[in-house]
Amino acid sequence: MLLSARRNGRRPSWRGQGRRPSWRRWRRGRPFWGGLAAIAAGAWICVLPLAPLKIMLQQGVAGIPSVLMGIVMIVLGLTAWFAPQQRTLAGVLTTLIATAALVLSNLGGFLIGTLLGILGGGLIFAWQPYATPRAPDATGAADPTASRDPIAARGAAADPTRSPTPLHDSQGVQP
Repeated sequence: MLLSARRNGRRPSWRGQGRRPSWRRWRRGRPFWGGLAAIAAGAWICVLPLAPLKIMLQQGVAGIPSVLMGIVMIVLGLTAWFAPQQRTLAGVLTTLIATAALVLSNLGGFLIGTLLGILGGGLIFAWQPYATPRAPDATGAADPTASRDPIAARGAAADPTRSPTPLHDSQGVQP
C-alpha cells in the first residue's frame, strides 16, 4: 500500500507536472531521433579504429579519418539537438560524411555506421517543427489563406467567377 503510485484510488497524471512532460516537449521540439541516429553512427565509426593498440598500430594513419569523421558526425547530431534551426545543413553534412565513411573508414563502421548516418541525416533533414495554430483574427477567419483586407474579401465573395488581372499569373511567374 505504501509503495503504490495510486492516490485516492486514482492513478497519478504525468501530463501536467514533473520532468516527463518537459522531456517530451524538448524532444518533440527538435529532430531528436535523427540526432540520436547521427550520434550513434558517429560513435560507431569513431570507436572501431580505437580498437586495441596492436590493431591500431597496423592501421597506421588510416585510422585518423575514421576518428575525425566520427567526431564530426557526433557534433552534427548534437547540433541537430541543440540548434534545430540548423537542421538542413546538419542533415546534409551527416549524410555526406556517412557516405564518405563508407570509403574512408572500414566500410563506414562495417556498414552499420554508414546506414545509421544516412538514416539520421535523412531524419534530421526531413524534420519540420510543429506550426502553432493561428488564433482567429478580428474578422473571425482562422484560415491563413483568408484575406485580411475586408474590401478584397467582399469583392471575391461578390464575384467568384472574376478572373485575375492580366498581370497575374496563376503559376506565380512574373511578366
